[in-house]
Amino acid sequence: MRQGKAWVACLVLTALFQAGCGAMQSMGGTDILTGLLTNQLGVTTNQAMGGVGSILSLAKERLSSMDFTTLTKLIPGADTYMNTAKDLGAVTGPIKDRAGLTSAFSRLGMGSDMVPKFTQILSDFVGKAGGQPAGNLVMQAVQ
Repeated sequence: MRQGKAWVACLVLTALFQAGCGAMQSMGGTDILTGLLTNQLGVTTNQAMGGVGSILSLAKERLSSMDFTTLTKLIPGADTYMNTAKDLGAVTGPIKDRAGLTSAFSRLGMGSDMVPKFTQILSDFVGKAGGQPAGNLVMQAVQ
């Protein structure tokens, strides 16, 4: 009888673990970074996603394709961020430079003071995932 209870307990734990993993997968990779930005900066989900997408759009323009690929591999849902920035009207064409990035943030209802804050958080996020050289790619793109 004791083995039966252990077996049932094992099944229950396995089911709970699988349910938890499924819930984490359904959240998507963008939720971690988006949550970080909304919690630390008090921005909306759309502002967080559009801001990251705007920075990534500028990075795509300014970094080599190899560096951009390195960067996007470390940001879960990078394409989603970039598409969201376009869908929200933040990115309407080439961003080109810091002034263009500031304009993109403005179209999201954020001031120019948010650009360095987003850049730092994104750089730290990428740096934790891929090391300091990877984090520096974000800074390099925004300079």
